[in-house]
Amino acid sequence: MPLGPELVEVDYAAYMSSIDHLQATFTRSTRWPHADITAADAMQDMVNEEARFAKRESFAFAVLTSDGSRERGCIYVYPSSVEGYDAVVTLWVTKAEYDAGFDAQLYEWTQQWLAAEWPFESVAYPGRAIEWARWDARVALSHEAGTASQ
Repeated sequence: MPLGPELVEVDYAAYMSSIDHLQATFTRSTRWPHADITAADAMQDMVNEEARFAKRESFAFAVLTSDGSRERGCIYVYPSSVEGYDAVVTLWVTKAEYDAGFDAQLYEWTQQWLAAEWPFESVAYPGRAIEWARWDARVALSHEAGTASQ
């Protein structure tokens, strides 16, 4: 289900339950998530995600339990600035879901879903199929090349 204001409570509960895990595996940063995120911050994030989705700038999806009462993780699809890739896909699961083995299942499902339903020729999965350091270096080169051509 696309992320939006109606999911703010389950989304907030999910990432706040897994701050250290997500900082180490998903963002590699202490900027998100962090303990000081407020309900207002969370709502603004959902409004922003919904707006980007509506404008077709990026696509963020919540992965919910079958009854919709709990978020297991999220999938993000972005355009790629790195030559040779149409899209960049990142995903995360809560620490509890990771410990239960759901991360590998979601990654496999996501690859199959994108191959079957999205019009991309080449999708980058940083932190998974491409090591973070290698991906970061390619992004930096892409930005340098973009700056040089302006």
